[in-house]
Amino acid sequence: MKQIIISDVTMKQTADGFSLSFKEKIELSKLLDKLGVDVIELEGIQNPRIDSLRIKSIAAAVKDSMIAVPVELNPESVQRTWEALQQAKRPRLQVCAPLSTVQMEYLFHKKPEAMLKAIAETITACRALCADVEFVADDASRSEKDFLVQALQTAMDAGASTVTLCDTAGTMLPAEFGSFVQELYAAAPQLQNVKLGISCVNTLSMADACAIAAVTAGASQITAATYALDRVNLANISRLLVAKADSLGVTCNVCVTQLSRITDQVAWLCQANKTKSISFAAENTGISLTVHDDRNAVAKAVEALGYDLSEEDMNKVYQAFCQIAAKKEQVSSKELDAIVASAAMQVPSTYKLDTYVITSGNTISATAHIKLMKNDVPVEGVYIGDGSIDAAFQAIERITGCHYELDDFQLQAVTEGREAMGQTVVKLRSNGKVYSGRGISTDIVGAGIGAYLSALNKIIYEEEAE
Repeated sequence: MKQIIISDVTMKQTADGFSLSFKEKIELSKLLDKLGVDVIELEGIQNPRIDSLRIKSIAAAVKDSMIAVPVELNPESVQRTWEALQQAKRPRLQVCAPLSTVQMEYLFHKKPEAMLKAIAETITACRALCADVEFVADDASRSEKDFLVQALQTAMDAGASTVTLCDTAGTMLPAEFGSFVQELYAAAPQLQNVKLGISCVNTLSMADACAIAAVTAGASQITAATYALDRVNLANISRLLVAKADSLGVTCNVCVTQLSRITDQVAWLCQANKTKSISFAAENTGISLTVHDDRNAVAKAVEALGYDLSEEDMNKVYQAFCQIAAKKEQVSSKELDAIVASAAMQVPSTYKLDTYVITSGNTISATAHIKLMKNDVPVEGVYIGDGSIDAAFQAIERITGCHYELDDFQLQAVTEGREAMGQTVVKLRSNGKVYSGRGISTDIVGAGIGAYLSALNKIIYEEEAE
């Protein structure tokens, strides 16, 4: 019987209110290892010091499962990632590359020939360090078939031992996805010599069924999540594989006798984190200051919101607070957030907004096309998100190559009427510190983009100064 490899991506998922601390990620990795998951996928390295320590700690904690970490399409990222991962008992390097035209050209600014060259060079560099290299064909289901086949062959020739096909949009039905896998086997016979994996997004609530269809067509690895937000559900797919083992001719290593207990523990771990975030927000909302509060009281309230301000910035915040408090009875935590965002840590803008176009509706996914100016040089990107704000923020992350934890997002009306001005406050967390930005516009998306860039510029300015 053919063994189906289960690759868990719970730690790679992101959503509003859902993030795991350093300690929680280590605990989650231990639970997945105990469950018998074949591969535990981790996030890549954004902050070398913090993320390298996270990967090393998880690698030391995991006894049996393979640890897979993605690299960027450059040699520096390969070396940096391998240094963090090499102590794992079973390490795997992942080379992820978008293969659809829109993602290649608009997000990575690469033509097909350049993308093929980058794939070959990166996988070759990975293979020189690690015996197990996986090529992840992102957005494969929307790519041109001839180019997809060429990219897969390039990856295999360079040394990839596993090739994963991604239905990033999640728009394929099970029969379509099964046929898609069969056609690729026919077009690229070399796939028979490697492990073929699949990754499906659950947009149409068909991810589990698509995974089974792919297994029937010959796939041997399934990307799933124990705490599934928008992926194949690991518990469901494991039970299906066990129940239909004889008819499918497959087996998997997931320990089904512990499945319910461990998935409940994972769910509690993830949901408890949400509860903590909600409780923290509720605690912040309870902050109330008046004109009678002195600088020390305001400083404590600012610290409770998560900020670590210099004396100069704190003086600016207190002066702005006094001006606001003189006009009203109480200043809430949201208003104090806005004061910090507008008065403190004002820095030169590395990134400035040039143009943005948002496409959304009840029958299509929200798409953001954003053009920024970085030191007067235009840079742009496109991203499909869960909503207009999510798509815009993700597009900015792709453009800048910077990912920071979104600590809070607030929207307030500052004027009344149909043409009311909206004020947004975005709080980003970096290295344990919180940076906030404020944006004001009659367009809430525009205000959100402005606030996000304001906070981002503060982080970049401080990192460069250090």
